[in-house]
Amino acid sequence: MVTLRMGSDMDNAPEEQTEEPANLRFLRRLVTALTVTMIAGVILITALIVIRYNQSATPLPDMITLPDGTTATAFTQARNWYAVVTETDEILIFARDSGRLMQTIQIETE
Repeated sequence: MVTLRMGSDMDNAPEEQTEEPANLRFLRRLVTALTVTMIAGVILITALIVIRYNQSATPLPDMITLPDGTTATAFTQARNWYAVVTETDEILIFARDSGRLMQTIQIETE
């Protein structure tokens, strides 16, 4: 059986709060400031990565006109050109600005 006495615990509580030492108060504020700084840094780095990734993306051409009877199997691009690999193992390189076919490379398979 547990008996609770009202007011007896209150008698044992300290009457006055002891002031925390200055070095402990400084340490608490320092940890809080470092936490805020780290959270802001992570948000800033994430935002910069997203912004740089979106700026570096080269836009895709609106339309690619392939020679008759050609079926594309792969596509790659650079700043000034883009290339299409066909089912007949050819690489067709097009100029990005005009869309004209600049070069055709036949892939030799063994």
